Amino acid sequence: MKSYIQLSLFVFPLFISACSSFHITREAVQPAAHIKTIHLNKDIQQLLQQEMQAIEQGVTALIPAIARGEWDQIAKIGRHIEQSYLLKQKLTPEQRHSLHKSLPARFIQLDQAFHESAGMLAHGAEMKNPDIVNFYVYKLSSACVECHTEFAAEKFPRLVREQAKAHSHH
Repeated sequence: MKSYIQLSLFVFPLFISACSSFHITREAVQPAAHIKTIHLNKDIQQLLQQEMQAIEQGVTALIPAIARGEWDQIAKIGRHIEQSYLLKQKLTPEQRHSLHKSLPARFIQLDQAFHESAGMLAHGAEMKNPDIVNFYVYKLSSACVECHTEFAAEKFPRLVREQAKAHSHH
């Protein structure tokens, strides 16, 4: 027990130091020069909206489940979000081809990272670790904001910072 405390006293300051220098070494995020809009056909758009609604319901259910320590429920929600590829499951080959032509690589990258974070959230819940769970709730929320800001600004205009709006009008 004593060695655990000594190790904690050594590791904790290193962690704090790393966190405090993170903002110095990380490049500032530049506002998008223009806001990107993804144009999808109505069938694919409807499937995407269904997936977004299912994800929203899952994420909304996370906070009370975390507050109650319902680890199995949290893991279930995380796995469901991780595997919620309604688009992939319900698309015809023609729709899949159309979708791949319509989606920018950046959108696909953000989507993959989002689903990976959901899997990590589930893993944290399986370990019954609230710190990991809360971290990945943060990651999921941040991913939503980043993607909506970059690709759905027309639908979520309040997410777009004034600075980015000013740049997009030039």
